Amino acid sequence: MKILGPLIYSLIAAFGNALFATGQKKAAYLDNTLIFIAVSGWFFVILVTLAAPLFGSSNYLEIVKSSWQWALLSGIGLLLTCVGFHFLYTKYGASNYVLYATLSIVTTSLVVGILIFKESFNFFHWLACIFSLLAIIFFSLGNISISDHF
Repeated sequence: MKILGPLIYSLIAAFGNALFATGQKKAAYLDNTLIFIAVSGWFFVILVTLAAPLFGSSNYLEIVKSSWQWALLSGIGLLLTCVGFHFLYTKYGASNYVLYATLSIVTTSLVVGILIFKESFNFFHWLACIFSLLAIIFFSLGNISISDHF
């Protein structure tokens, strides 16, 4: 089944995100909440460094030498993701994740997948994107008070 692998990895990422969101929300009381992101990042670096050998060769020097610019780009992406998540969760709540998830479909699937890497995209993928944009509209409408409509 072609969907099983992506579904399992998506579930792992979704569970990780739920843990991340919980930590972000619980730490909201701090004076400088960006320090919380830094401390989370330290734990991440330690844990991923310990886990890396379980997934193959751990030649860090070769990876830095051959891919430092892509690691820097990814690091900037992680920074923007963590800061965006942090303020989304602490100021507006984890239920607003639906906005991030649906906007990620546009930025990642369409821009990165199709425009940059020329990955295949069929009718059902396009339909999913359209429904995800509709989800943003419906979610936004759900945030508007009923009295604002009448």
